[in-house]
Amino acid sequence: MSVPASDRRRSATAAPFLFALRRLQARAQIALLRTLLLAAFCAIPAVIQAQPAQPEGASGHVEKSGWATRKFAVAAAHPLAVDAGYQMLKAGGSALDAAIAVQMVLALVEPQSSGIGGGAFLLHWDGLAVEAYDGRETAPAAVAGELFLGTGGKPMRFLDAVVGGRSVGAPGMVSMLETAHRQHGKLPWARLFEPAILLAEQGFPLGPRLHALLSNEIHLQQDPVARSYFFDAAGKPWPAGHLLRNPELASVLKKIASEGAAALLQGEVARDIVAKVRLHPTNPGLLSLQDLAGYRPKKRPPLCRDWRSFRVCGFPPPSSGGLAVAQILGLLQHVAEVPQPLENGKPGVAMLHQYSEAARLAFADRNQYVADPDFVAAPGGNWLSLLDDAYLKQRAGLIGERSMKSAQPGLPGPMLVSWAPQAEQIEHGTSHISVVDAAGHALAMTTSIEDGFGARLMVRGFLLNNQLTDFSFAATDAAGKPIANRVEAGKRPRSSMSPTLVFDRVSGKLLMTLGSPGGALIIHYTAKTLLGTLAWGLDAQAAINLPNFGSLNGPTLLEQGGFPATTIEALKARGHEVQEMPMASGLHAIQRVPGGYFGGADPRREGIVKGE
Repeated sequence: MSVPASDRRRSATAAPFLFALRRLQARAQIALLRTLLLAAFCAIPAVIQAQPAQPEGASGHVEKSGWATRKFAVAAAHPLAVDAGYQMLKAGGSALDAAIAVQMVLALVEPQSSGIGGGAFLLHWDGLAVEAYDGRETAPAAVAGELFLGTGGKPMRFLDAVVGGRSVGAPGMVSMLETAHRQHGKLPWARLFEPAILLAEQGFPLGPRLHALLSNEIHLQQDPVARSYFFDAAGKPWPAGHLLRNPELASVLKKIASEGAAALLQGEVARDIVAKVRLHPTNPGLLSLQDLAGYRPKKRPPLCRDWRSFRVCGFPPPSSGGLAVAQILGLLQHVAEVPQPLENGKPGVAMLHQYSEAARLAFADRNQYVADPDFVAAPGGNWLSLLDDAYLKQRAGLIGERSMKSAQPGLPGPMLVSWAPQAEQIEHGTSHISVVDAAGHALAMTTSIEDGFGARLMVRGFLLNNQLTDFSFAATDAAGKPIANRVEAGKRPRSSMSPTLVFDRVSGKLLMTLGSPGGALIIHYTAKTLLGTLAWGLDAQAAINLPNFGSLNGPTLLEQGGFPATTIEALKARGHEVQEMPMASGLHAIQRVPGGYFGGADPRREGIVKGE
């Protein structure tokens, strides 16, 4: 086993005595975890050999050495959420069962990043096929292209658009998970909600990261419900270690456990959501009961492409992540000279130069072409046109000795509509879950409410998303040419979420599941980890630990404090405009190794891996 294990709750049973016994065992387990977490808040270890007793702070960095397991593994953003998934795997549950239990606990302990008021992309492997489940939010039927235009027809400031009801889309995560569970679940649906319900009722210790984020949050207190939950009477966030209870969320989770997603999207909870959105005093939105009741998740063809000796599967549009990651990898494969990737244990100047140039080319195409495929046709009628070898080779020829600074989009195929490029906008939020179960089935799920704390609207113990701000604020360019990712009724906004599964190209054996939060930088965090593991020979933890880097088709971005001054000066000498900045990824990865699996979790956040 990867960590010491106490007795865990077993599978659900209808017998009242056994049900009560299981709840008592769970209470004891939670009490133990709470004690360990509270004790560890005072002393963060330098190196973590097994399951850490506590999460690191939001601005902190805790070295992690990775976790070896034999039978199964689960990786997620908070120890209590990981433990919920572990319980399901121990009880014989599937990877999908574990992910549902993890997500429901994340909704409680990491509410700023994801929850039942948001959406998710799920890549699932059942041993035979990869399936892509789209639980992305949808725009209300009443929206128009001017949704985020303010005075004089100019785009609103980001936070002016975010805070309030205007930015809220119909949440899709719960409905998507329900659909996937019908096909891939082994444990009863209601069983998967028990850990989150128990924690919500009995309380959990507020972690340092959530406390730090609340300390820097100025908009959440505008909502009276959120203010009374997250802050004390003086308006200060509850301290780390404070026992936070959420009986309202427990009640909603019980309803979903017994009635399914309909309990969220119809009836009294739906009415409360719509009232909160439409009656916002300064920034009301357009979400309706019909929008909620009419939400449907979608199954889409996964985006799989051969790269080296691997087959890399990502999520298709409306995610831009799978395409951009695959483009970056493909472009690097076609550069004329392959540099030594690492210098003194970090990506070297030549590698950073080539990577950031490839990133500029990929992001130029992303901003030109990618949007909801139900509204926007792919170039040449197929998204794989952007990954065609001849096209990538031609584009890679643009990578020279000096930085191009800003790339123009390519022409991968004929278009039905001539689109205008979308200006770069802020993207935030998200959390990532990776699981491999005892049968070898696996998933990668990235889940989000978008900005930290979403729209800053709390309903019945959970926060509502602000995913509509992932649309282009402007519907057209100055010449009136439409932007592919403009706001339209029923449309799903473009996303950078990049859940990824990797297979051996010849045998088809699963090799890795990974993903990260981080807005548009998710693409670079994921690509870095793929390069580190598949091309540079690092294990998952070592690849995750590498300093982050990338470009959004502007400056070359380097993680603050991650690279020596000589590297920065050498990049500038090649024409790069370099910006050092915090790049707090939250990567999770599980890779197949001889004898089992090896999992890595980002030292920049609270996540861990657990299994046996």
